[in-house]
Amino acid sequence: MTTNLVLACQATGLSRAMDRAAIGSRMDEEALIRAAQAGDHDAFERLVKQYDGSVLRLAMNLLRSEEDAYDVYQEAFLRVYRNLPKFRFDCSFNTWLYRIVNNLCVDFLRRKRVRRTEPSVIETEEGSVDRLASVPDTRGFADPQRRLLSQEVHDRIHSVLAGLTVRERMVFELRHFQGMRLKEIGESLGTTEEAAKNCLFRATRKLRSELGGLL
Repeated sequence: MTTNLVLACQATGLSRAMDRAAIGSRMDEEALIRAAQAGDHDAFERLVKQYDGSVLRLAMNLLRSEEDAYDVYQEAFLRVYRNLPKFRFDCSFNTWLYRIVNNLCVDFLRRKRVRRTEPSVIETEEGSVDRLASVPDTRGFADPQRRLLSQEVHDRIHSVLAGLTVRERMVFELRHFQGMRLKEIGESLGTTEEAAKNCLFRATRKLRSELGGLL
């Protein structure tokens, strides 16, 4: 057996193992959801812990306000708790959850009638603090390359993100920070995969225009 063939077999085996792990993860989550639907409070708390960091970061990125983001975060999981018995697995749980978060953020901004433009970086007695970075990132698949970005580039990216429309920020966040597929993003926003793709294209084009060779 040639070296290339050995490597191909190893890669195939690794891919299958990863597929089995992903299926097992989905089954574990489904079991948690069903237990929570049956009234298991511990199961619901475990479910919340899987997504609380991602939900808070998403709300923070859209609203640009820690106080408002925590309000949306609390309301989102309250709605999940109230409506979980109605969840019928027609879509993935994270698609359903992010749809709730998106709707809450849009409603909040509509009530305000102005887009929040508070900077992600604020000045304190200890120096500059990035409010977004202060929210713990609990996702195990977080891209290590993003962690290596310089603070200057990081700040510039978030500054440009603040200039996007709410929907553009939502699509960009879900695709690049939450790792969701365009089909899932479309479902979360109540639109099509093609519409989500076009929105992501517009957001990326704006970012590239502002950031030049940094993106």
